[in-house]
Amino acid sequence: MDRAQKEAILRDLYKKMVFLAGPRQAGKTTLAKSIAEDFKSSAYLTYDRLEDRKIILNEGWLPSTELLILDEIHKMPKWKNFLKGVYDTKPSHQKILVTGSARLEIFNRVGDSLAGRFFLHRLMPLSPRECDLVHIRYTLDRFLERGGFPEPFLAENLIDANRWRLQYVDSLLRIDVLDFDNIQNLNAIRLIFEMLRERVGSPISYNSIAEDVGVSPNTVKKYIQILEALYIVFRVTPFSHNIARSLLKEPKIYFFDTGLVKGDNGSIFENFVATCLLKHVFAKIDYKAESYDLKYLHTKEKHEVDFALVRDKKIERMIEVKYADHSINPSLRYFYDKYRIPATQVVKELKREKVEHGIEIVEGLNFLRSLEL
Repeated sequence: MDRAQKEAILRDLYKKMVFLAGPRQAGKTTLAKSIAEDFKSSAYLTYDRLEDRKIILNEGWLPSTELLILDEIHKMPKWKNFLKGVYDTKPSHQKILVTGSARLEIFNRVGDSLAGRFFLHRLMPLSPRECDLVHIRYTLDRFLERGGFPEPFLAENLIDANRWRLQYVDSLLRIDVLDFDNIQNLNAIRLIFEMLRERVGSPISYNSIAEDVGVSPNTVKKYIQILEALYIVFRVTPFSHNIARSLLKEPKIYFFDTGLVKGDNGSIFENFVATCLLKHVFAKIDYKAESYDLKYLHTKEKHEVDFALVRDKKIERMIEVKYADHSINPSLRYFYDKYRIPATQVVKELKREKVEHGIEIVEGLNFLRSLEL
């Protein structure tokens, strides 16, 4: 299966190192091996495999290797210094692709910088727009039922998709989380994970979760940050002209795998829209170098809009998500009337699209297919 980002990654490999990050099993290894087919000689080495680890530590790949793929290298102590040395001394013909299921751009903030030596590409689960580009058949209901990860999405039946998800969750919590940090209370992070599955789309109170789980609010925040760093969940914070103030407000939490959401049809659809919007934002940042962000709107008077696409710290579009309600959300109407910011209400079940009081009411699938990648 082809991915829409392949050509962009190939172009960047001829300029710098490429970091390919994203959730576990989003298709990074498959994409990396597909890219390797465009080179006469390549080496795929993962730090998780003992034999490969020895080769990595000894820099034992052949100098003639045209494409060197290093997977999960961030688990190596002082990996940035190692990678910097490899890149600075490599033969001119050699290209380097680094893949990982953790947010490599976060790791890069600590210690010696790799700034100027790599381009970041983030591989997200499939979306309607990407399926259109690579000619994969789909329905919106299939996405909502299975999520956008390739294996469950393409599975022959729902049972196989559900079996994949059980193993996926176990791998995330039993292996990835323990590998990532020194977790003192594995049961607590499991409980937090399960609670988040039931609270998708609602502002999250660290204090409330802390009381339910029996840990401190700081521990709750730390564990959610770990889940975020491992591309399990992502936070959407309220828009504010004061960034520091925005970070103090309650975030909303969404899952990269929509299939993990435990909620009604509205929550599931909102989560899927969130993943597609985030993928759109990442594309704007990674491929067009534009200053983009995904926020939500909230006032003290309880006016709230699900999402806001923010460019250069200014709201470009407000987006409200509904499963079947075509009547304009009062909060969306409030913000539009007050600020005249372009506004869209995205509805999964909609008979006819229209513009009402200046606000677009669009069918869910049409909206998702319009998002850039």
